Amino acid sequence: MTNLGPIDNPAKPRPRFARRLIFTIICVLLLIGAIVGVKVLLIKKQIASVKPPAPPTVSTMTVQSQEWLDQIDTVGSLRAWRGTDLSTEVAGLVRGVKFQSGQNVGAGDVLFELNADAEKAQLLSMQAAADLARTTLTRDRDQFAARAVSQATIDADEADLKSKMAQVEQQRAVIEKKMIRAPFAGRTGITTVNPGQFLNAGDKVVTLQSIDTLYVDFNVPQRELARVALGAEVLASVDAWPRRNFQGKVTAISSAVDSGTRNVQVEATLKNPKHELLPGMFAKVALLVGSRERQITLPQAAVAFNPYGATVFVAESGKNDKGEATLTARQVFVTTGATRGDQVAILKGLKEGDAVVTSGQLKLKNGGPLAVDNKVVPRNDENPTPQEH
Repeated sequence: MTNLGPIDNPAKPRPRFARRLIFTIICVLLLIGAIVGVKVLLIKKQIASVKPPAPPTVSTMTVQSQEWLDQIDTVGSLRAWRGTDLSTEVAGLVRGVKFQSGQNVGAGDVLFELNADAEKAQLLSMQAAADLARTTLTRDRDQFAARAVSQATIDADEADLKSKMAQVEQQRAVIEKKMIRAPFAGRTGITTVNPGQFLNAGDKVVTLQSIDTLYVDFNVPQRELARVALGAEVLASVDAWPRRNFQGKVTAISSAVDSGTRNVQVEATLKNPKHELLPGMFAKVALLVGSRERQITLPQAAVAFNPYGATVFVAESGKNDKGEATLTARQVFVTTGATRGDQVAILKGLKEGDAVVTSGQLKLKNGGPLAVDNKVVPRNDENPTPQEH
């Protein structure tokens, strides 16, 4: 029998092949681990290089209280204390203009002189007739004492003298009408009448306005009538003098309410010693009513008016885990009151000293961080005026 030698067992792996396989697996795992490690380091580096977003920048103001007087805001028109358009009563030729346009004149000053030569000559004739009638009456009275004439003659002479004197006075009145005088002291307007110009009766010659005192006429709704009283203080402002208030007092309240608008007309008197205001100016009027109180006020831009209520954001100071100072936005519900210019009264929800966000609220959320920059702040004027840019 032939000896074939030892036979290998196929079920038993060779040691060299197993070691090679294990080594290959270890190398692959190390490679995968290296790749994953590099990826993790790159991701961490990218995350570390990304800066957190900066907190929204807003403007804030410290809440303070101030003296507040409720007022009714409306508009009105200025009217002269006395004002009229002067015109002629009689026709005539202009002989002279005795003033300059825009000049201040006194009551009774002659402004225009019309030609009255014919009327003056006729006056002399009437005066001569009156003198003759007076002489006739004196002579007849002497004769009546001597019983040379009757009482009827004396009565006729007296009536004739009165008639002649009345004609003289009438003629003097006609001559006086040729002199156009200022009926009151005031400032004249601009006239286009010149010497030599013929005027018809009723022609307008110049405007005369007394502007030391002015009236401001304005309307208030009928629901506010109970708060309007004679002597109430009024503040009027005009575009010609921005950021200035002219003080006055209510002097008249209309006795009827307009049935079309349901408004009542109110008249206030303003002193105008420097003639800074002129009749016809448009005015913003604030009628002060009620009593003065201390109120917390904010710019209206700081309040968000929503269907569920009015809210503001309060900037609260704090510290983070690292001990650094932080600012956090906290939304607060408030109860608002009356408004005045750019301001609104806050009745509930805030206290003096709170830091309230006045602009940039749309970028905030309750509890979120914020940064403050007060270089630009909203207007907070109780009597705002238009701004030109």
